[in-house]
Amino acid sequence: MHDSVPMTREGYNKIKSEMERLDSVEMPKITEKIAEAREEGDLKENAEYHAQRENQGLLQRKIDELKMKLARATIVDLSTLPKDEVVFGCTVTVEDLEYGDEEQFTLVGAGEEDYDQGKILVTSPLGQGLVGKKVGQTAEIEAPAGKMKFKIVKIEFLGL
Repeated sequence: MHDSVPMTREGYNKIKSEMERLDSVEMPKITEKIAEAREEGDLKENAEYHAQRENQGLLQRKIDELKMKLARATIVDLSTLPKDEVVFGCTVTVEDLEYGDEEQFTLVGAGEEDYDQGKILVTSPLGQGLVGKKVGQTAEIEAPAGKMKFKIVKIEFLGL
Protein backbone atom coordinates (compact mmCIF):
# COMPACT_ATOMS: atom_id res chain seq x y z
CA MET A 1 0.00 0.00 0.00
CA HIS A 2 3.04 2.26 0.31
CA ASP A 3 4.13 1.84 -3.31
CA SER A 4 4.90 4.97 -5.26
CA VAL A 5 2.33 6.15 -7.76
CA PRO A 6 3.92 7.16 -11.09
CA MET A 7 2.38 10.19 -12.76
CA THR A 8 3.21 13.10 -14.98
CA ARG A 9 3.29 16.66 -13.70
CA GLU A 10 -0.08 17.23 -15.44
CA GLY A 11 -1.65 14.24 -13.68
CA TYR A 12 -0.29 15.42 -10.33
CA ASN A 13 -1.67 18.91 -10.86
CA LYS A 14 -5.07 17.50 -11.90
CA ILE A 15 -5.37 15.42 -8.73
CA LYS A 16 -4.15 18.32 -6.58
CA SER A 17 -6.67 20.78 -8.01
CA GLU A 18 -9.51 18.25 -7.57
CA MET A 19 -8.50 17.64 -3.95
CA GLU A 20 -8.31 21.38 -3.26
CA ARG A 21 -11.72 21.97 -4.88
CA LEU A 22 -13.34 19.24 -2.80
CA ASP A 23 -11.71 20.54 0.38
CA SER A 24 -12.30 24.27 -0.10
CA VAL A 25 -15.58 24.34 -2.07
CA GLU A 26 -17.58 21.15 -1.58
CA MET A 27 -16.78 20.48 2.09
CA PRO A 28 -17.92 23.96 3.25
CA LYS A 29 -21.20 23.47 1.33
CA ILE A 30 -21.88 20.23 3.18
CA THR A 31 -20.87 21.77 6.52
CA GLU A 32 -23.38 24.57 5.87
CA LYS A 33 -26.14 22.06 5.02
CA ILE A 34 -25.39 20.17 8.25
CA ALA A 35 -25.71 23.40 10.24
CA GLU A 36 -29.04 24.19 8.54
CA ALA A 37 -30.35 20.67 9.23
CA ARG A 38 -29.20 20.93 12.87
CA GLU A 39 -31.33 24.05 13.32
CA GLU A 40 -34.44 22.07 12.39
CA GLY A 41 -34.48 20.42 15.80
CA ASP A 42 -34.43 16.80 16.93
CA LEU A 43 -31.37 15.20 15.33
CA LYS A 44 -32.49 11.63 16.03
CA GLU A 45 -35.25 11.81 13.44
CA ASN A 46 -33.72 14.38 11.11
CA ALA A 47 -33.10 12.54 7.82
CA GLU A 48 -31.51 15.58 6.15
CA TYR A 49 -28.97 15.90 8.96
CA HIS A 50 -28.00 12.22 8.77
CA ALA A 51 -27.80 12.30 4.96
CA GLN A 52 -25.47 15.32 5.04
CA ARG A 53 -23.29 13.73 7.74
CA GLU A 54 -22.96 10.66 5.51
CA ASN A 55 -22.11 12.87 2.51
CA GLN A 56 -19.50 14.62 4.63
CA GLY A 57 -17.88 11.29 5.52
CA LEU A 58 -17.83 10.13 1.90
CA LEU A 59 -16.35 13.42 0.73
CA GLN A 60 -13.68 13.33 3.45
CA ARG A 61 -12.78 9.79 2.37
CA LYS A 62 -12.37 10.94 -1.25
CA ILE A 63 -10.18 13.88 -0.13
CA ASP A 64 -8.04 11.53 1.98
CA GLU A 65 -7.61 9.12 -0.97
CA LEU A 66 -6.45 11.96 -3.22
CA LYS A 67 -4.04 13.20 -0.53
CA MET A 68 -2.57 9.67 -0.27
CA LYS A 69 -2.05 9.51 -4.04
CA LEU A 70 -0.27 12.86 -3.95
CA ALA A 71 1.86 11.82 -0.98
CA ARG A 72 2.98 8.66 -2.83
CA ALA A 73 3.39 10.40 -6.21
CA THR A 74 6.55 10.02 -8.22
CA ILE A 75 6.74 12.55 -11.04
CA VAL A 76 8.18 10.80 -14.10
CA ASP A 77 10.28 12.70 -16.64
CA LEU A 78 9.25 10.98 -19.87
CA SER A 79 12.31 12.23 -21.75
CA THR A 80 14.59 10.00 -19.64
CA LEU A 81 12.76 6.74 -20.40
CA PRO A 82 13.89 4.16 -23.01
CA LYS A 83 12.18 4.58 -26.38
CA ASP A 84 12.46 0.97 -27.60
CA GLU A 85 10.31 -0.74 -24.98
CA VAL A 86 6.90 -0.35 -23.39
CA VAL A 87 7.24 2.10 -20.50
CA PHE A 88 5.20 4.67 -18.63
CA GLY A 89 3.92 7.38 -20.96
CA CYS A 90 4.21 5.44 -24.22
CA THR A 91 1.41 4.57 -26.60
CA VAL A 92 1.63 0.92 -27.58
CA THR A 93 -0.18 -0.77 -30.45
CA VAL A 94 -0.81 -4.45 -29.82
CA GLU A 95 -2.35 -7.30 -31.77
CA ASP A 96 -4.76 -9.47 -29.80
CA LEU A 97 -3.52 -12.92 -30.79
CA GLU A 98 -6.87 -14.57 -30.03
CA TYR A 99 -9.05 -12.25 -32.12
CA GLY A 100 -6.48 -10.82 -34.55
CA ASP A 101 -7.52 -7.20 -34.03
CA GLU A 102 -5.24 -4.32 -33.08
CA GLU A 103 -5.69 -2.14 -30.03
CA GLN A 104 -3.84 0.90 -28.82
CA PHE A 105 -3.11 1.77 -25.18
CA THR A 106 -1.36 4.71 -23.58
CA LEU A 107 0.20 3.88 -20.22
CA VAL A 108 -0.57 6.69 -17.81
CA GLY A 109 -0.39 7.42 -14.10
CA ALA A 110 -3.03 8.10 -11.50
CA GLY A 111 -5.43 10.88 -12.41
CA GLU A 112 -4.87 10.53 -16.14
CA GLU A 113 -6.65 7.25 -16.84
CA ASP A 114 -9.50 7.32 -19.35
CA TYR A 115 -10.43 3.81 -20.42
CA ASP A 116 -12.74 5.04 -23.19
CA GLN A 117 -9.72 6.79 -24.75
CA GLY A 118 -7.38 3.82 -24.26
CA LYS A 119 -5.47 5.51 -21.43
CA ILE A 120 -4.79 2.75 -18.91
CA LEU A 121 -2.95 2.84 -15.60
CA VAL A 122 0.63 1.66 -15.86
CA THR A 123 0.05 -0.06 -12.50
CA SER A 124 -2.96 -2.05 -13.80
CA PRO A 125 -2.53 -5.76 -14.57
CA LEU A 126 -2.70 -5.01 -18.31
CA GLY A 127 -0.21 -2.16 -17.99
CA GLN A 128 2.18 -4.26 -15.91
CA GLY A 129 1.93 -7.11 -18.41
CA LEU A 130 2.99 -4.83 -21.26
CA VAL A 131 5.80 -2.94 -19.48
CA GLY A 132 9.27 -3.93 -20.61
CA LYS A 133 8.16 -5.61 -23.83
CA LYS A 134 9.69 -4.65 -27.18
CA VAL A 135 8.26 -4.66 -30.70
CA GLY A 136 7.68 -8.24 -31.84
CA GLN A 137 7.49 -9.69 -28.32
CA THR A 138 4.34 -11.26 -26.86
CA ALA A 139 2.80 -10.29 -23.54
CA GLU A 140 0.72 -12.88 -21.70
CA ILE A 141 -1.64 -11.36 -19.14
CA GLU A 142 -3.82 -13.24 -16.69
CA ALA A 143 -7.42 -12.06 -16.67
CA PRO A 144 -10.61 -13.37 -15.08
CA ALA A 145 -11.69 -14.66 -18.50
CA GLY A 146 -8.38 -16.45 -19.02
CA LYS A 147 -4.95 -15.61 -20.37
CA MET A 148 -4.80 -12.76 -22.89
CA LYS A 149 -1.96 -12.70 -25.42
CA PHE A 150 -0.85 -9.52 -27.13
CA LYS A 151 1.93 -9.09 -29.70
CA ILE A 152 3.65 -5.70 -29.50
CA VAL A 153 3.27 -4.07 -32.94
CA LYS A 154 4.41 -0.48 -32.36
CA ILE A 155 5.69 1.75 -29.51
CA GLU A 156 5.27 5.52 -29.81
CA PHE A 157 5.81 8.52 -27.58
CA LEU A 158 3.09 10.91 -28.64
CA GLY A 159 3.48 14.45 -27.36
CA LEU A 160 7.24 14.18 -26.73
